Amino acid sequence: MFQRTVLDNQLRILTANMPHTPSVSMMICVGAGSRYEPKNLAGLSHFLEHLPFKGTKSWPTAREVSEAIEGVGGLMNASTDREMTIFWCKVARLHYRQAFSVLLDMLLNPILDPDEMEKEREVIQEELRMTNDYPTQLVDLLIDDTMWPNQAMGRDVGGTPDTVNQITVDDVREYMGKQYNPANTVVAVSGNISEEEVLELVGNATRDWKPKKALDWEPVINGQNEQVVRVEHRRTDQSHVCLGLPGLSLSDPDRYSFSLLNGLLGDGMSSRLFQNLRERQGLAYDVSSSINNFRDCGSLVVYCGVEPKKTREAVQAIVSELHGMHREVPIQELNKAKEYAKGRLLLRMEDSRSVAAWLGTQELLLGNIETVDEVVQRIEEITTADVARVGQRVLEEDQMRLAIVGPHRGDKLLRKLLRF
Repeated sequence: MFQRTVLDNQLRILTANMPHTPSVSMMICVGAGSRYEPKNLAGLSHFLEHLPFKGTKSWPTAREVSEAIEGVGGLMNASTDREMTIFWCKVARLHYRQAFSVLLDMLLNPILDPDEMEKEREVIQEELRMTNDYPTQLVDLLIDDTMWPNQAMGRDVGGTPDTVNQITVDDVREYMGKQYNPANTVVAVSGNISEEEVLELVGNATRDWKPKKALDWEPVINGQNEQVVRVEHRRTDQSHVCLGLPGLSLSDPDRYSFSLLNGLLGDGMSSRLFQNLRERQGLAYDVSSSINNFRDCGSLVVYCGVEPKKTREAVQAIVSELHGMHREVPIQELNKAKEYAKGRLLLRMEDSRSVAAWLGTQELLLGNIETVDEVVQRIEEITTADVARVGQRVLEEDQMRLAIVGPHRGDKLLRKLLRF
């Protein structure tokens, strides 16, 4: 159970009391991500996410910010994706007032010092160089670009070296003023804490924070009904392969059936991809599938690392397994996937940070929160026919995209493999 409160300034506060745990977690979710940025300032949301850690009004240095939470044994971090930026901390209940005060000061009163910004620019440029140096990360970027070319969804959240170089402190301040406002923010708190304690602390800290009109996110442009193959030649010992397809949005009624399909296909060592490509054929040491759900779109991506000479055989095997998901799976296999999905979900809910994330992300992206019990019930109701139907709906031959990083040149032979 949780409590939801909307303050006069439109800030949404969610509280989940977990009296059995010694910890308390706060997660601040802001509607700021790569889908909100102009193309020439790609990476702005990610750049901004770094800067509050460099100092705030009450904790003016990076060391003071980190010591205020980590110095008492707590954890803190932040992340940016396409649709939101998250700041979070987790501490023992004894220290929640100070930790929450720090996190809220990072949100409301970052110094945004130009000198510190220049130092952080170099850190971010190094992040981008590292991504280009690691084939597993590079192939992820390539597959996204094949699914959403020339639009925000397909761009690297971190931006490019050129766009990051162009971002000024005025750009950061203007963007923060628009996106970091109470009407575009959710504060989720969970752990050994009461709603009254949360409302007192958050309400006092945000009393003078005024709502504004935030920038809109860029919708996905669909309609590319042709296969795309991207090959990035690198002298690597392995071929890094991603085969992707457009998936389902966060609000799609089939999303839980699709999640179970993914579990059957490539989530874990008992999945079809793992059993076939690794255990039976010995084609890959590492093979898995994953799904992403966004406001108006989604994706399913299969990744595997293979010997270069086995790349074509591995791609054929993946395509075959995708085609196999058009047929109804045995009921015993589906029941195992259901138990796996429910078990993973319920175990996550033991952790106060995971509960805060469950509440905050749903509230920000959907404006509605499904409880764990409601999701478990949805999973229970899924049939073998549901999984086959969503497989036929989503896993379409002409929607397949393939990205490979490794010692290969050209894509003609690879393109021919994308056939059921």
